[in-house]
Amino acid sequence: MNDEIVIPESELHYRFSTSGGPGGQHANRSATRVDMTFDIAESPSIPAPAKSVLVDALGEQVTVSVDDSRSQWRNRQLAKRRLADKLLEALKTQRVRRPTRPKRSAKRKRVESKRHRSEIKQLRRRPTSDD
Repeated sequence: MNDEIVIPESELHYRFSTSGGPGGQHANRSATRVDMTFDIAESPSIPAPAKSVLVDALGEQVTVSVDDSRSQWRNRQLAKRRLADKLLEALKTQRVRRPTRPKRSAKRKRVESKRHRSEIKQLRRRPTSDD
C-alpha cells in the first residue's frame, strides 16, 4: 500500500462473478467482475494506531467491486489500486482549521452599517408631537 504498510495477498479475499451490462457472449460467460474484501480489524499487517483510524473511517471490512475491464486480471489490479487509494485517503490527517478573526476595519464597517440602518428605520417612525 505504501512504504510503512504492506498488505500481503493472503489477506485479500476475492469473489468473481459475471459483470452486468452489454457485451454478448463474453460478458455473459466470463467471471471477470471482482469483489475484493479486506478485513481491517483482523489484519496483522496494519499497525494498531493506523488500524483504529481505518476502522473508525471505513468500518471493520472494506469491499471494492470492479467490473471496468473485460479481463479478470486487470480488474484484480484495479481493485487492489482502489483499495490502496481508499485506505490511504482514510489515513490522511485533516489539518485543523484555525478560525480567523475579523479585522478592525470589518468590525467598524459592520457597526457603521448597523448604525445607518437604525437611522433609516428611525426616520420611518411617526413624528412625535412636541408641544
